[in-house]
Amino acid sequence: MPKPLVKSGAEIDGYTIGECVHAGGMATLWTVTHPGIDVPLLMKIPRVSEGEDPAAIVSFEMEMMILPRLAGPHVPSCFGTGDFAHQAYAVIERIPGTTLYKRLPDLPLPYEEARLLVAKIAAALTDLHRQNVIHHDIKPSSIMFRESGEAVLIDYGLSHHNHLPDLLQEEFRLPYGTAPYMAPERLQGVRDDPRSDLFSLGVLLYFFTTGERPFGEGETLRAMRRRLWRDPYPPRSLHTDYPPWLQEVVLRCLEIDPAWRYPTASQLAFDLAHPDQVKLTTRSERLKRDPLSVVWRRRFNLGAIQPRAKADVAAQIASSPILAVALDTVEGAPELNEALRVTTERILATLPSARLACVNVLKLNRIAIDKTLDEQGSNKHIDRLVALRHWATPLKLDESRLTVHVLEAIDPAAALLEFAEMNSVDHLIVGARQGSFRRTLLGSVSAKVASEAACTVTVVRPPRMAAAKPGAGVVWG
Repeated sequence: MPKPLVKSGAEIDGYTIGECVHAGGMATLWTVTHPGIDVPLLMKIPRVSEGEDPAAIVSFEMEMMILPRLAGPHVPSCFGTGDFAHQAYAVIERIPGTTLYKRLPDLPLPYEEARLLVAKIAAALTDLHRQNVIHHDIKPSSIMFRESGEAVLIDYGLSHHNHLPDLLQEEFRLPYGTAPYMAPERLQGVRDDPRSDLFSLGVLLYFFTTGERPFGEGETLRAMRRRLWRDPYPPRSLHTDYPPWLQEVVLRCLEIDPAWRYPTASQLAFDLAHPDQVKLTTRSERLKRDPLSVVWRRRFNLGAIQPRAKADVAAQIASSPILAVALDTVEGAPELNEALRVTTERILATLPSARLACVNVLKLNRIAIDKTLDEQGSNKHIDRLVALRHWATPLKLDESRLTVHVLEAIDPAAALLEFAEMNSVDHLIVGARQGSFRRTLLGSVSAKVASEAACTVTVVRPPRMAAAKPGAGVVWG
């Protein structure tokens, strides 16, 4: 393998090398320009000199395979790669600003600021996992933010792609990653579970809200293995004002067994976006770590994570979607609301890990001042929340899988579309009322939602309009 000779002013495949902006342990970063590209660029070049860690080379191979396959605002755009036969490199966009690592002196952050920050990272993970990639190195120095606000995940050398060979797993037995953020199952060789990223994000949220890492700074394999049986101190034992809902979220992310964590990053992002609706369990009340009897049981493998077959990232995400059903609790026909419930129940029956959001839009006047109370003196918003929960009662869902939302908007269709986009809704169920001249002239809410939503939409019609098929719907992908 030829020894690379990289210096300012050199040219590689049409890219002119500028200055070295970062020299890390596994790679160096250089500014570069190209006559056909008018955005700021960085060239990442691996260290391949004598004595370098072989894992760094394999890691860079993985990054060169994965980066060109990624797209969207939450990843850096990739403009080109070079192979090891001549000069290995990856050219990516240069994102203005610094990584989240620069915020460490500010810790602990205010709870609300940390909530908004981590919600954006969870949204980025949602997008990444949908592209069949598990990051496996979520930490402050791997996270940046665009000027428009979106979180950007960088550094994919330790990542796993569901459709590509996992060279790190094939060639090495020891787990590679950043010790304080590594999920327990990684120590057992599991690299294909997206919930490992949720554990790392839980570590980050714990750290950013308490100022302390939940598992300390230990980097030896022995120290890391303790997290297979030892849980962290609950945040409320460190800060008496720690919100119960936030402890619920943090400790759920940090569960030793992945099955007890959030099933998807989108469901975590949903809870962070709606903290008032987080279902509180005994996690939220803890002030002490698990008793030694529980620790010893885990220690001697009675409750340890068992080896399992290779997971399918896409299938796991598909089995845990966020569903939203739009209901009219005031003027909606009972027949239509029942048809909506039947359709929703059928969909949920096939998706035991799905989450359901029941949504109602309180339509506002364009000109007149809206009244918060109805003619009987009841609060409209509260009445509708109660009605949504009443509608969902026959579904017999666990409270952790159900939320209710009343949106206030002039345009109901626009409000539903915005809710679906902001909360990463996978499937929206909406009712279509009987036809009328006004709806024909102005267009219906269901038609607009079905035509503009980025997610799957099921339009449900009242029984008498569905050719004697109660609950029948039209699915729009």
